[in-house]
Amino acid sequence: MSTWLSEREERLVDGAEKLDFQSPVPTQIVSNGEYLPPPQSPIQKKVEDRIKELADDNSKFLGLTRREYLMTNCGMAAAFIAMNEVYGGGVFQVDPAEARDPEMTKVRADSLAGQFIFDDQTHFLRDDFSHEEITGLGEFAAEHWNPVLKEEGISLTRYKFENYIRELWFNSDTKMSLLSGAPFDDPTWYLLYNNQIMDACDTVNDFVGGTRMLGHAVITPGQPGWMDTVDEAIAGGNPNLISWKSYTIGDPLAPSKWPWRLDDEKLMYPFYEKSLKAGINTICVHKGLMPPDYEQSFRGLWQYATAWDVEKAARDWPDMNFVYYHSALRPFLELPDQAWSEFEATGRIKWATDLIEAAQAAGTGNVYGEIGTSFANSAVAHPKFSAAFIGTLVAGLGADHVVWGSDTVWYGSPQWQIEAMRRLEVPGDMRDKYGLPELGGPNSLTKQAIFGLNSARIYNLGMTNVDNTPFPNFGEDKLAELAQNYRERGGGPTNKRYGFVRTA
Repeated sequence: MSTWLSEREERLVDGAEKLDFQSPVPTQIVSNGEYLPPPQSPIQKKVEDRIKELADDNSKFLGLTRREYLMTNCGMAAAFIAMNEVYGGGVFQVDPAEARDPEMTKVRADSLAGQFIFDDQTHFLRDDFSHEEITGLGEFAAEHWNPVLKEEGISLTRYKFENYIRELWFNSDTKMSLLSGAPFDDPTWYLLYNNQIMDACDTVNDFVGGTRMLGHAVITPGQPGWMDTVDEAIAGGNPNLISWKSYTIGDPLAPSKWPWRLDDEKLMYPFYEKSLKAGINTICVHKGLMPPDYEQSFRGLWQYATAWDVEKAARDWPDMNFVYYHSALRPFLELPDQAWSEFEATGRIKWATDLIEAAQAAGTGNVYGEIGTSFANSAVAHPKFSAAFIGTLVAGLGADHVVWGSDTVWYGSPQWQIEAMRRLEVPGDMRDKYGLPELGGPNSLTKQAIFGLNSARIYNLGMTNVDNTPFPNFGEDKLAELAQNYRERGGGPTNKRYGFVRTA
């Protein structure tokens, strides 16, 4: 495995948790260590400085320290005010009064607390994940960034189950999650094995006496014995197994020996048939998010991360749902300035527009775009591009075919992502020029659909009400009780990000 940060790259980054200034919304792109993140741009630095100015002013008005203020809803509002001021365009819907009116922000937060949010892409690491390269990163972090890791042991606890629960359900408005994994050529690199994904779902759901977590089974088409893995997952009969997860490029971190196509009739069509017979009619496929040097680092393979195989597979298997993670967006851990320039000139977004056109050509209504990481990185780096990205997906796939995902727990609590989506709007000039739709307020029908109703339909959860009537009443189960106790004891968001930020 060669694409974890090199020694040279390690000298260019620092731990995101070490940053003195913990903004409610990240002010630079955070990498999980797979690839080198870009430096903070001058405009991102302006956003950070403006957030500090607003925080200093408003915290004094409210009798709080700056740190205390930034962990409030007022502090979150101040971050979006700063982004609107610096980036322009009014992408985020925020009232300036929210920055210093706790009652106003409380009323808003309380009104949205019951919103049904189904996170279609979440992760944590298995306890026995101890691959040497990962351990090495942890040791480097302990030595140079975070001494507490020495006390805890190099266990990457920030990415483990306990912190997953805390960040996802105690520190955000998420109601249900889909626990995901990833394939590797070397299976010892698996974040979670399939049985561990199911065990985690069982543990959480048994505890709450309901359904809070559902799961994938990871598949590795083309690898020796991969259909045996499929058979084992089906034979397990776990009701929490609702979909499959895979990467057509084979391995997310390095050139793979086993890339594959969704429309490979010999390889994949027997799998689709078997899956449908077993009552599992959804596969979630990583597309896009290639590094800037993808043509070199994934030479001869990068095409497998594009939408080149989407149309035929969707048309031939209309009863199978194909959910494309990241919506095939190409830019990854980089400032999307070039992507924005291309969109301004052409109205197209690299690979995402290809996905939309493939879905339209298939005409089968079984292609969905998931927005994890794609939305997070673009909202931080270029809000106008983020609006263009979401607007393009809604216009092309339909509001009923875009699904929410955050890639938690890689970036800490997903609450800032939830707030960014709630506040996101496609500016009027962009709507007029590119034929993009209005997204509406925080609880608009479009955003209700994206946040949860689309996934509820895909996975037959039985929730169809557009008024977001809780399904079930998540506010009264044991997990909600624990979350309330956590907050009453002083627990709450830290605004910490996990991973690496560029410092040089």
